[in-house]
Amino acid sequence: MSTQDAATAVAPDASYPMVRVDPQGRVLSCNEQASTLLAGARTGALLADTVPAWLADAHADVVRDKNAAAPPMAARGHVGERTVAAFPSRALDGTVSWWLVDDSDLQATRAQLQSERDRSRVLQEVSGELLASLNVDRCMEVTASMAAEHLADAAVIVGVGSGRTHPVTWACTGGPVRQARIAVNTEELPGLPEALLGFPPVPSRWIDPALTPAWAIPEDFARDASEIGSVVVVPLPGHGLPAGAIVMMRRSREAAFTEAEEAFARLFAARAGAALSAARIFAEQTHITGVLMKELLPPTLKRIQGIDFSGRYRPSAAHERVGGDFYDVYPADGEDGETFAVLGDVCGKGLEAAVLTGKIRNTVQALLPFASDHARVVTLLNSALLTSHHTRFATMVLASAVREQGRVRLRVTSAGHPPPLIVRTDGRVEEAKTRGTLIGALPEVNATTATVLLEPGETCLMYSDGITEAHGGPLGDRMFDESRLRAALSECAGLPAEAVTERVHMVASQWVGDGPHDDMALLAISAPRSTHLTAVDGHTRGRFTA
Repeated sequence: MSTQDAATAVAPDASYPMVRVDPQGRVLSCNEQASTLLAGARTGALLADTVPAWLADAHADVVRDKNAAAPPMAARGHVGERTVAAFPSRALDGTVSWWLVDDSDLQATRAQLQSERDRSRVLQEVSGELLASLNVDRCMEVTASMAAEHLADAAVIVGVGSGRTHPVTWACTGGPVRQARIAVNTEELPGLPEALLGFPPVPSRWIDPALTPAWAIPEDFARDASEIGSVVVVPLPGHGLPAGAIVMMRRSREAAFTEAEEAFARLFAARAGAALSAARIFAEQTHITGVLMKELLPPTLKRIQGIDFSGRYRPSAAHERVGGDFYDVYPADGEDGETFAVLGDVCGKGLEAAVLTGKIRNTVQALLPFASDHARVVTLLNSALLTSHHTRFATMVLASAVREQGRVRLRVTSAGHPPPLIVRTDGRVEEAKTRGTLIGALPEVNATTATVLLEPGETCLMYSDGITEAHGGPLGDRMFDESRLRAALSECAGLPAEAVTERVHMVASQWVGDGPHDDMALLAISAPRSTHLTAVDGHTRGRFTA
């Protein structure tokens, strides 16, 4: 049997529509399915008169390429509302059999698959953009902008508020993003109060766009609610508590949100809500940390009751702000009283040392009524540390300073700490004659107190061992030691306290460079050259903790 006869025999029983056409474009035969699909298809008719133009053109191309070695390509087009794929089979005599397959389901599946891919890409883009920042305003801006670009014509983010005021972000497709904190009545927009409480969203078909309040409409989107076609309100779920709500709008009622689009909006909102919640938690933690850290950060010391004070601090790590070194300055209650200063070093560094530092500082402040008796302060502080759960110890040096005409009289007491160094006007560097035991290590402590007189232009420097034990130099393996500290101080003869601490801090920092080091703290007390007595912050406290 020839190919032509075989095609003719098979056609009536074929499960797919089939039309056999000669090289001149005339229908030789067609089965019942083809006659049903192609109205008017019958034997003897011209193919061009019975099929859509795309199929007639495809047949002409196949006939024209009858000598081509490659098999003819399939053609696709519409027959009515259906998408049809036409597969040609060319016989030896030049006739072409066209097998027609309904491709509508396949195309719909492909369109759905592409839609899902697009939505996955959007979600990935949203996650990438939102996770790139822990700033609440930035997260709200990105959420509104991307929602207006991918989900709707306009989007409004209503954040968690306090009272009637809420942070609101407006965005529309291709337009700018605007943010403000305003007083709003959430009850004016249906579904918004429930969304802000984290309840499931109200279907968009239940929301009348005409009820959209003016404050919720972006300026570049519409003049009033009459221009809005559809609205959907979706909660932004957070970590434990809602992060706000997103309101999406479209201009035309014909472009109403479908169930699939509302489901995707909920997925979008879940990603955005998680990012907003994380940003808000980070902001709250940062605020709390800032409040707690405020008492531990170095202050700017000033002249107090005619005595110059200056401090410097360098933490052991660049990313740390506090550590185990600290100093405080407490002005006297009256003009004739002693200003009390303390510099200490808690064993260890980092946050754990800083926690104990804060407790020691609070204890010292509570002991201010006994500040004139250094031995009693040291003993009481030692008892407090021994009864705490901490196993760390501390070293400390105390100083009481009072202005006596042009001079400053100091009483200094060291408790396991390097004794202070005194810089005279002629460049000599002397060591205060004070010694003592560690605080918080033994049941009893012993400490001796030395008296030092500072003439105008002379300075007493209290320092932590992070200065003298800093390793550095050309090879990075030599200690800065006390000899280099004394040499740096001898160059500071006659300089004010601020210049002394700045010079020593600079030399020590240059010595260690970028190498590892312990916390470094300096506190200088100077007798000014001027005889003019100035009480700055005479009744406030200057304090520094590192």
